[in-house]
Amino acid sequence: MYAGLALTVLTTVAAYVDHGTTHVLADHIRAGYPAYPPARIDSAVTTYLVIWTVIGALGVLAWLTTAWAVTAGRRWARPAATVMFLIGTGTGLTGLLTKDTSGDTGLPPAMGWAGMLPCLAGLVAVALLWRRPRPA
Repeated sequence: MYAGLALTVLTTVAAYVDHGTTHVLADHIRAGYPAYPPARIDSAVTTYLVIWTVIGALGVLAWLTTAWAVTAGRRWARPAATVMFLIGTGTGLTGLLTKDTSGDTGLPPAMGWAGMLPCLAGLVAVALLWRRPRPA
């Protein structure tokens, strides 16, 4: 679970690293909307960064809550972890696959796939949780 937490934090921070260095997101938006002026592209990037940050913060909260519940031996930990995994995977797939009005995906593929990384840890965590005996 802590690997998933770390991947969530790294994925969230990666969006800001991109914004400050490589500009993959801005270039993706510019390619999809060549008529957009720089201010509108900056606004779109800022909007994506806010959304990315909110999703990342909710993911961190979910990982911490689920890890606490498992450590504390709460009976609801397994179903909660499964629901968190499904919500996270659904959110990740939405970012990866949703097309915008330009006909391309809203996020560049590299960012979409990065958003799926914590889901892999979630899959492993849920599988391990359901394999071990339920706490008494």
